[in-house]
Amino acid sequence: MYTRSAILLSIGLALGACSEILSNSQGSGSLPPLPDQVVALAAPNQDLTTARLRPEDNCYLYMHSGPVEETLLPLRTASGNPICVKSAT
Repeated sequence: MYTRSAILLSIGLALGACSEILSNSQGSGSLPPLPDQVVALAAPNQDLTTARLRPEDNCYLYMHSGPVEETLLPLRTASGNPICVKSAT
């Protein structure tokens, strides 16, 4: 019985840590507004209020709220292509 409780507690703590990481990755305060070109390219049914540029690959992501969890997904055009910014190099 003790082992089962310890496992459940560990899982709960791990899931709590994951949600804390996601909330901290959004930063405090509001996100900067998207450029008009990105808004014009974005397909419907994506939450543009949560969209942000990921510096690792210069692509935009948005937070999709599903029935079970929230997931960062690539912001896509109506044809399904990811919306990215070309690097200056």
